[in-house]
Amino acid sequence: MRDDAARPIRLADYRPPDYTIDETALSFALDPHVTRVRARSQVRRLTDAATPLRLDGDRCKLERIAIDGVQLDAGAYALEDGALVVHAPPARFTLEIDTLLDPAGNTALEGLYMSGGRYCTQCEAEGFRTITYFLDRPDVMARYETRIEAPKSDFPTLLSNGNLEEEGDLTDGRHYAVWRDPHPKPSYLFALAAGRYESIADTFVTRSGRRVTLRIHVDPGEAPRAHYAMDSLKRAMAWDEAVFGREYDLDVFNIVAVRDFNFGAMENKGLNIFNSAYILADSESATDLDYEGIEAVVGHEYFHNWTGDRITCRDWFQLSLKEGLTVFREQEFSADQRSRPVQRIKDVKRLRMRQFPEDAGPLAHPVRPASYQKIDNFYTATVYEKGGEVIRMLKRLIGDEAFARGMDLYFERRDGTASTVEDFIACFADASGRDLSDFMAWYDQAGTPHLRARGAYDAAAKTYALTVSQETPPTPGQAEKRPLPLPLRIGFIAHDGRALTTRYGAASAEEHALVLTAQEETFTFDGVDAAPIPAILRGFSAPVTLDDGLTPGERLIQMAHDPDPFTRWEAGQALAREEILARAAAIASQSPPPAPLGLADALGRELARADDDPAFAALALRMPDLQELIQAAPQPDPNCLFQAREDTRRAIATALRAQLEAVVAAPRPETFSAGADAAGARALRTASLDLLSSLGPDAEQALWRAFSEADTMTESIAALEALGAAGGARFEDALARFYERWKQRPLVIDKWFNAQAAAPRADAIARVRALRAHSDFELRNPNRVRALAASFATRNPRAFHAADGSGYAFLADIVREVDAINAALAARLLTPFETWRRFDPQRQAHAQRALQALNESASLSKNTREMITRTLA
Repeated sequence: MRDDAARPIRLADYRPPDYTIDETALSFALDPHVTRVRARSQVRRLTDAATPLRLDGDRCKLERIAIDGVQLDAGAYALEDGALVVHAPPARFTLEIDTLLDPAGNTALEGLYMSGGRYCTQCEAEGFRTITYFLDRPDVMARYETRIEAPKSDFPTLLSNGNLEEEGDLTDGRHYAVWRDPHPKPSYLFALAAGRYESIADTFVTRSGRRVTLRIHVDPGEAPRAHYAMDSLKRAMAWDEAVFGREYDLDVFNIVAVRDFNFGAMENKGLNIFNSAYILADSESATDLDYEGIEAVVGHEYFHNWTGDRITCRDWFQLSLKEGLTVFREQEFSADQRSRPVQRIKDVKRLRMRQFPEDAGPLAHPVRPASYQKIDNFYTATVYEKGGEVIRMLKRLIGDEAFARGMDLYFERRDGTASTVEDFIACFADASGRDLSDFMAWYDQAGTPHLRARGAYDAAAKTYALTVSQETPPTPGQAEKRPLPLPLRIGFIAHDGRALTTRYGAASAEEHALVLTAQEETFTFDGVDAAPIPAILRGFSAPVTLDDGLTPGERLIQMAHDPDPFTRWEAGQALAREEILARAAAIASQSPPPAPLGLADALGRELARADDDPAFAALALRMPDLQELIQAAPQPDPNCLFQAREDTRRAIATALRAQLEAVVAAPRPETFSAGADAAGARALRTASLDLLSSLGPDAEQALWRAFSEADTMTESIAALEALGAAGGARFEDALARFYERWKQRPLVIDKWFNAQAAAPRADAIARVRALRAHSDFELRNPNRVRALAASFATRNPRAFHAADGSGYAFLADIVREVDAINAALAARLLTPFETWRRFDPQRQAHAQRALQALNESASLSKNTREMITRTLA
């Protein structure tokens, strides 16, 4: 049935529930196709006047409903679309509901389903309603007891939220376990897992002396690969105590890794369910990015115990209250575990690649959206990454001490509640004594602000007047924009590279923390004893774009001398963007190429000092991605931009070839370490391989040697991808060898699909079509679908935006197939279409045609239809 008339859910329409549930006892008799669930809930009316009880429900079969032990007649309730309505319940009562489920047939991977012959759940955002009829909304917080029964031989481990209260054997080879969670929680945090696992165990002693049992449950044979995740968990627990004063609050903490999962992980209270990609790692089969991802995601989900579980969001519009805040906490954790400057640059790169295009396209929405049809479609980079940047700005605006007081007040004041952004910000206003009402605009206004900065130096008066203006372009539904409070970290260096001490007001310093609050302001600095080169956004102090008017020569001085690592990196990226965009314009107009801007020499100096911080040098060597260049170009031509980027890379690689080859050939440590120092050295080698690939077949022998001699997955994948980018025939040999070695490891074969989908080769479309038909492609496995379809659309933009529309058609076809079995995954796959209006009329027509044809499907899900409608609007 078509769902053209789906009504949006609006923040302005929020009203508290008429009823709440204080206690829920769940009983599961597990069976692959006929699982029986009994939910026994203590329900209480919150309104004075009697009103019907409306329970959410979807795709579960109602078997029985009773109030206070008396089964209801058919006339006492009604089943409506997505709901069970009890017409006249009492003010306080015990509600019993029996439902039947088909976990093995649940391909949506939402609610209770089976993965690899084991049971697991995913209830965020609205999955619990597929298990039983319930008040499935985050502002209804109940205490849960869960009893699970299953055949012991096949499902020896039975897990749920909280602490294990009881377990034992039953007749007919079945057994049971009872779990009780003493903390009230919304239904989206319910979890269950059952199966035969291999587990590792450890303990953590909290700062108050309580011993917590930690267990990670994985597929049989995979336990040795879970130890880094356990180490990450223990470090995250210790860090949260030291930095935020938060102690874990249950006797056990369980993690279960599953192969089929729509997300990275889920923070269910006491029982985290993880995509196995973010748990399993060893030196042979995992890259350094995998290790970093495991550390970050394990930390993220653990930190949710307080920012998400103990304090949850009142409604789904407040999603960033838990996700943006926890992204910030995760990023701070990763920065403390590794290199803070390098982590900051990586976070900025991720923001620019994922969130800036979202803010600039038809899918733009505020950090706190005003409306939605399917909340699944708003688990976005804006809610997560931009939401994290908003927290970071708040800390900069009020200072470290006031921020710490505000967090303590938030935990004290809001513990055990379903809260709003206003509740959160009020804690920091009270802790700092500042009026933060203007700051709320960051939650309610979409779009990326653009800053323009120009300065005037008066040598005689030794003053520098810096004028900064801000403008946020219109976004869907928000044509008018107001100025935002923008924290600036401003510092200066002289043209000889020395840092300048300047005075602003009464403060004399090498760096000043200021705030732009108006559309335009002029900041005047005194005591400036030389013409300055300004850095406006040291540390990337606000999520904005910047036109600072610096010359290429001034950027080269910044690259060499600015004390802020982000500013040095950004100066190189800005130079590269300028040169590549100029080359692309020359290619399009068939003009001579522009003169080089000196980037090769500057990067040569970075290589020369790479021993100081190899991870930073590796980031410096990598040119802006093609996706970022598409965003930067006024009307992008993917082919011209790709050629210009390759020409720039080739010129640099030619100039630095001896240094790059020396890096690749340098001796490797005899033993593997996942630590930051060793990972930084590998990052420099892989960045060197990437740059050498621009030399094409001339570098193929060196790339093949690197692939053949690689002793870590990081270097193996880097060499494989470099061979793909070089365009030669050895790529096929490397693919065959890689597949033969790793064909029994699904997570590694995901990398094999990924490397081919992302390869910028002439046969890209034919290759992904062939991979779609490969025997190892699994349409029901989200990791495998993303490895092919999402990697192609996001990492191979020249092929995705092919002038004949074949890339658009390929992705639309995959989405159509996936939508029939997993609507949430299908909808997210459509995100790369968000830039379609930026291209030439021919490409726009192809993209529009692909989306419209998809939208004509009569059985299309609400998730996917909403994404198409917003993209085409």
